[in-house]
Amino acid sequence: MTARRIVILTDGRTTPHGAKTASCVIRYKTEEVVALLDTTQPGKTAGELLGVGGTIPVVANLAEAPGANTLLIGIAPSGGKLPAAWRKILLEAIDRGMNLVSGLHDFLAADPEIAAAAAKKGVEIHDVRKNNERDVSNRLNLREDCLRIHTVGQDCSVGKMLTSVELTLALKKRGHDAKFIATGQTGIMIEGDGCPVDCVVSDFVNGAIEKQILANQHHDFLLIEGQGSLSHPRYSAVTLGLLHGCVPQAMIMVYEAGRKNVHGMDYIPLTPLKKMIEVNEMMASLAIPSKVIGVAMNSRALSAEETEIERKKVRDELGLPVCDVIRHGSDELIDAILAYRAKLFPHLAAKAG
Repeated sequence: MTARRIVILTDGRTTPHGAKTASCVIRYKTEEVVALLDTTQPGKTAGELLGVGGTIPVVANLAEAPGANTLLIGIAPSGGKLPAAWRKILLEAIDRGMNLVSGLHDFLAADPEIAAAAAKKGVEIHDVRKNNERDVSNRLNLREDCLRIHTVGQDCSVGKMLTSVELTLALKKRGHDAKFIATGQTGIMIEGDGCPVDCVVSDFVNGAIEKQILANQHHDFLLIEGQGSLSHPRYSAVTLGLLHGCVPQAMIMVYEAGRKNVHGMDYIPLTPLKKMIEVNEMMASLAIPSKVIGVAMNSRALSAEETEIERKKVRDELGLPVCDVIRHGSDELIDAILAYRAKLFPHLAAKAG
């Protein structure tokens, strides 16, 4: 199989929030990315604009990325629609023989013009959100001593996916058998498998994630990526279906320090962290006893000094370990996960000892 050489399309939206998909793909698949395409920022680098990717260049057109064989759409806009101005860029990429990778709700393969052009050139279109999930949840045959850890959020776009990936990598580094369960388009692009739960028919959301659990519970730890938030007026439905479908024994609460209002709905204040923990534990407990055992803080908007003040405040308020998995590393949360597993499954702890 030919190695992917990716240009990530972020035109006019190359910011950590606007290009969330691009940022994460660059962070975890750096070796595959050759350039970002943004006509408004040519000559700059991914490191300058996104804080990841170092010297990966920002180019103004595809001709400046010779050898690239894949164009990946690097944004995840509300509603998942293709920006009209990008159609010309996609058609040019196809004409250059490049495959397309998209996590949008607008499926490129369903677009007559784009699909016809791709068929003519013999290139592939990967609509990551496309699925045929039609199974309901049965809550049967779950492996008792596979620890399912679910990242839940105070809000959407706070770092649930990144936290899940970082915890998986940290567990593996300590020699544990862990698997990241991707539930969104960016996670799937990184992991290579998973289920785009926000594009599953609502009756089948619980069953779709349960299918992922059953297929991967031969691992000792499953880190299940969260979506949205139970308090978000737009996305709470998928959040609850995901929570009940993955039946976690433990959860990590993720939040962005300094954020005051609901993402995309600035006229609505955020629900306090303590209340969010209570609500998630209550809703999860309808299926299985479950506890929030740690807090992942996204401190990107704070200075180092401000971060430590915030960290202490949240620790004192909640009585839980708190860290930013990028700034501080994951050790504090990993210690909490291992301690909780030993408490739940003492026979495994005794065996390990």
